[in-house]
Amino acid sequence: MSQTTSTWTVVGMTCGHCVSSVSEEVGALAGVERVEVDLETGRLTLTSVGVVDEADVRAAVEEAGYELAGAS
Repeated sequence: MSQTTSTWTVVGMTCGHCVSSVSEEVGALAGVERVEVDLETGRLTLTSVGVVDEADVRAAVEEAGYELAGAS
């Protein structure tokens, strides 16, 4: 299976703890190999084996207490 990179914007993060929470929740999704979260821009980039469903990413971000603005 090939690697896929997807990017979204997370709204509501204000500190390093926010970044850690989002990274932890999204990183726990099946197939996710790497998660990068930029506090300043809100950019969430994940690398996965295959495609990770946006609904799953949205649910993970919401579980962390934030909102997914959309895919880019």
